[in-house]
Amino acid sequence: MWCESLAARIRGEYCEMPGLRLTFAQACRLWQVDASACAPVLEHLVREAFLYRTADGAYIAMSSMTGGQVKARRRERIAVTRPA
Repeated sequence: MWCESLAARIRGEYCEMPGLRLTFAQACRLWQVDASACAPVLEHLVREAFLYRTADGAYIAMSSMTGGQVKARRRERIAVTRPA
């Protein structure tokens, strides 16, 4: 289960600090929540394409990605969701 108030806080932080890049552990510390509360919110924000999880596990705002990176990410998501 995820919490809309925490999601709003996270969106606000990423909007206020362009280029913010956090690991999961850093996110938990920054928002002072335990892993079980933080994980579903971050997953939700990734699914709604507000955040992107990098190959090394960091979370960045999609708005901080370049146009080419966003297009590549969308292609990856489409390829994963299409049936074979």
